Amino acid sequence: MTYREALRYLDSLVDFEKAGNYDYKTSLKLERMRRFASFLGDPQKDTRSIHIAGSKGKGSTAAYVYSILRQAGFNTGLYTSPHLTTFRERIRINDELIGEEDLSRILTNVKETIESRMKGDMPTFFEVYTAIAYLYFKEKRIDFAVYEVGLGGRLDATNLIEPLVCAVTPLSYEHTDKLGHTLREIATEKCGIIKRGSICVSAPQEEEALGVIEKVCDERGSRLILIGRDIVFKGVVSGESGEIFDLSGMSCQFCNLRSRLLGEHQVINAATAVGVIEALKTRGVTVSDEAVIRGIEAARWDGRLEVVSRDPYVVLDGAQNRASARTLVNAVKKIFKYKRLILVFGVSKDKDVKGMLEEMLPVCDSIILTKSKVLNRALDPAKIKEEALIIGKSFKDITLTHNTEEALGRALSAAGTGDLILITGSLFIVGEIKEHYTRCMNTI
Repeated sequence: MTYREALRYLDSLVDFEKAGNYDYKTSLKLERMRRFASFLGDPQKDTRSIHIAGSKGKGSTAAYVYSILRQAGFNTGLYTSPHLTTFRERIRINDELIGEEDLSRILTNVKETIESRMKGDMPTFFEVYTAIAYLYFKEKRIDFAVYEVGLGGRLDATNLIEPLVCAVTPLSYEHTDKLGHTLREIATEKCGIIKRGSICVSAPQEEEALGVIEKVCDERGSRLILIGRDIVFKGVVSGESGEIFDLSGMSCQFCNLRSRLLGEHQVINAATAVGVIEALKTRGVTVSDEAVIRGIEAARWDGRLEVVSRDPYVVLDGAQNRASARTLVNAVKKIFKYKRLILVFGVSKDKDVKGMLEEMLPVCDSIILTKSKVLNRALDPAKIKEEALIIGKSFKDITLTHNTEEALGRALSAAGTGDLILITGSLFIVGEIKEHYTRCMNTI
């Protein structure tokens, strides 16, 4: 099929990233994915892999690991979700996105398999795209593949792999209607990626979540490397140009490591990535200290405290729960100096809207509410306004818009020199506005 036909086919599949109401435990079927992959020849078994789950920072941690392995000279693949502006972002090798021709060719074969072998049990969009990643990485004979979990862990389509190392980034309340209403329940789902006899690296966790991780590792004979205990770090400088920090690992020690990803929380993600590299070393993988230094500095991860303009500031961030909103607010206050903060905000129905607004309203001078054009579960801006007025009864400067393009236009018109426009609430919102902004700048 052509690339355009491939996109239409992908759009025709059931997509739980965009859908709202579905039963997590019955809709996500790992056995279906296992059967599907077996019909494709189990391509996931032919590539050494790293698996990363978590509530916050799993994409950034994956990007750090990927960057370090690349700097070490390995042919490395990265699989992440969701994308910001193109499906192709989800699958890349050595910073090259999967090509349109490769995507279309592989999907043609996958579609034939679905039609001939998967009758009555149609794979979802995420399952199909994960299968494409498995096949592409096998075809290109890469040295390592870094996989970011889509949702949860236990039932995720990426959980067919048998990774050399897995990692769990900071856990917090998210997708509570699907993963559970306690940190214990959420951690149990995330820990589904921990395999028997493996190595698990964990970021610092709340006591309730850490207890689950320790228990699962003990039960499955998996060695636990804990950031803050086995690998310690200390921030040195945090600013608009990035983070500088010191780190001591099990076999390494660094002073003044530099990361271009903004925010002190990125130091935790970088330290977790170093933990993964330390674990790989115990598996016989050679990675030099120089590769770690260069890899952390070279790492990129769009849509996370990403500055796309400085006059006025336009900052994009995919924060989508209370904890990540709090982290975002603290980072913005510490990193940037600005006159007024204009918040452009859109969120899904299944998110903690109240919690996010409680964190962000106190620092905002005005709010522009919007919704994604592609997200079926997007919350209507009028509903967000109702919640905002309950929280901030005296807050008057709230504007409703019909779409992200209108929201961006309103924000740019309202912002003056020295102001900051913060766009957040959903990676779908961030992706759409980034695309609008890039197109706008290219036409000037």
